[in-house]
Amino acid sequence: MKIRAAVLERMGTPLPYAETRPLAIRTVELDPPGPGEVLIRVAAAGLCHSDLSVINGDRPRPMPMALGHEASGVVEALGPGVDDLKRGDHVVVVFVPSCGHCAPCAEGRPALCEPGAAANGAGTLLSGRRRLHLDDAPEAGLHHHMGCSVFAEYAVVSRRSLVRIDPSIPLDHAALFGCAVLTGVGAVVNTAAIKAGATVAVIGLGGVGLAALIGARAAGASRIVAIDLSPAKLEEASRLGATDVVDAREADAKDRVRALTGGGVEFAFEFAGAIRALELAYAITRRGGTTVTAGLPPPSASFGIPAVSLVAEERTIKGSYIGTCVPSRDIPRYMELYRQGRLPVDRLLSGRLKLDDINHGFDLLHEGRAVRQVVTF
Repeated sequence: MKIRAAVLERMGTPLPYAETRPLAIRTVELDPPGPGEVLIRVAAAGLCHSDLSVINGDRPRPMPMALGHEASGVVEALGPGVDDLKRGDHVVVVFVPSCGHCAPCAEGRPALCEPGAAANGAGTLLSGRRRLHLDDAPEAGLHHHMGCSVFAEYAVVSRRSLVRIDPSIPLDHAALFGCAVLTGVGAVVNTAAIKAGATVAVIGLGGVGLAALIGARAAGASRIVAIDLSPAKLEEASRLGATDVVDAREADAKDRVRALTGGGVEFAFEFAGAIRALELAYAITRRGGTTVTAGLPPPSASFGIPAVSLVAEERTIKGSYIGTCVPSRDIPRYMELYRQGRLPVDRLLSGRLKLDDINHGFDLLHEGRAVRQVVTF
């Protein structure tokens, strides 16, 4: 079938994207779903810094590629062997498919699925196949982004990239659960497993960071310090429940946090994807505390710490990928908290776009003028 999709043909196109248009809206061919695959009609797809890092070349991917990895949709057709979904089901797309058989999957850590990671790196579905094709190069195939490619009217994805959801959840809100909420809330409740009364700092107040903030509030954190370079985002963090805000541009940001929290927080979360932010997170973590990073800096970036502090202060540094999630368990749980009003995910949504305006949307994201925008279809 013919569909419209946002296609990235080369990385590193200069800003502003509204003028240089790195994402071309093209008509491409989408194959029917193969064994274990599902065709969905995309309802809403979120713009994320992970997409931006592919556009600007910070996280290289095979080209050309149809972008987009955070979405909700409606099942349209099932490939052979898919018998637990039906046409019309509402679903959220998860950007790491889990094979269910590798060592991480067997240990209950599907976010670290090895075949899923290999397929994502190669730009294919979990099956190793590509279901997208450009008219001018039909044999070469068009690469899938994280097994999703959801900046498009329709997508074929692995059944293992989908979680069925309650159809009463608005689909534009549901899209955010596939990345921002899984990653941010999961870093708090799964990776760090904070307890009621904990003190927390969140550095980097994009969609994922603000999701972590509302997750920390829902989990009962007694103090939540929000840290960012943007005054507007700090104001939004206050509205969402931060007890304190600190401007990261200030020279004494570290000292201010440590003074506010009596020597540092128990848990510091870094979502900016910048080494300076990770260094600040470590510096504001108290003795015996835990620093969690879910930001994705360029692959060449490195982080150095005084090694003695790990021992003498019993420090912990943890990475968190997709919030150490089990998607089929966590997405329904988080959606129930949303339904109860305890996880106001809808307040993270800062704008709705049409597909033709997606390059302008990424300009807003790059400039820090948007939290989470969604393309709606």
